[in-house]
Amino acid sequence: MTTEMRALVHEAFGEPEEVLHVGTVPLPEPGPGEVRVRLLLSPIHNHDLWTVRGTYGVKPQLPARAGTEAVGVVDALGEGVETLSVGQRVATGGTFGAWAEYFVAPAAGLIPVPADLSDETAAQLVSMPFSAIALLETLRLEPGQWLVQNAANGAVGRLLAQLAAARGVHVVGLVRRAEGVAELAAQGIDGVVATDDPAWREQVAALTGGEPIAVGVDSVGGASSGEVLSLLAENGRLVVFGAMASPIMNLASGDVIFKNITVSGFWGLKVSAAMPAAERGALLGELVTRIHEGALTLPVSAIYGFDDIARASLANFEPGRVGKVLLRP
Repeated sequence: MTTEMRALVHEAFGEPEEVLHVGTVPLPEPGPGEVRVRLLLSPIHNHDLWTVRGTYGVKPQLPARAGTEAVGVVDALGEGVETLSVGQRVATGGTFGAWAEYFVAPAAGLIPVPADLSDETAAQLVSMPFSAIALLETLRLEPGQWLVQNAANGAVGRLLAQLAAARGVHVVGLVRRAEGVAELAAQGIDGVVATDDPAWREQVAALTGGEPIAVGVDSVGGASSGEVLSLLAENGRLVVFGAMASPIMNLASGDVIFKNITVSGFWGLKVSAAMPAAERGALLGELVTRIHEGALTLPVSAIYGFDDIARASLANFEPGRVGKVLLRP
């Protein structure tokens, strides 16, 4: 077998379509407790590209690899690995450097993929869906309660709406343009309001029937953070998941003070790492169940080869994109 392989690498931080390219790197060997995986498909996440830009919470040493989530086939076993076998299909949501023909990962962190899940679905199973269900779990909402979220047409927004509905939790979704309402309706997601409509607040009130909104999820930042906060009931909670538009949140102090609002952050990577294995397994089991029921959908927008990484990076940020952009070697 060859001792080298192709991988996506970058020698500087910058725009992914400019700095990412295919390079030749040594084929990795699995150490004790590790396995080597042959990549089948890997999704592009915003956080993958923010890492390439050098603006995410984790900043790799240069020259750096990229990618974190993947589905692949176990290719070689390290010493002491007895839970997996060569030829087995597995998924991972937190293996840095996954955009390569092969990658090495701890065996304990890999999830065997059921035979009836497609590669396209399995490639997206862990990172975004698991973040969404872990977020929903930490919110501790009861059936019949309401939450509001912005970026409702983003990957996590769609998943959170579907998972919450399956648990009986009501969701108001905010999008920035009217087209987003129709796009989500086509996927069976309703309760969505476009904030470019002057009467959007009245539309939210009509949706909830005046019921209190207990939790807000902000993935946008800027003025949108304050819009979500303004809809919350007394003793409500604003959970900050992301900052797609701005790293600064514009919050009205009156809303925070007089409603006694709590503002907290959520980083799926940290939450997942701290979660007991039994709870993590139960949530993953719920995800697979929801997929089989059709309650949770993981559409694919396009699949690109490594050599098309510039086009793939740009496609990830196209407005109105439905589904994930995937990479294959």
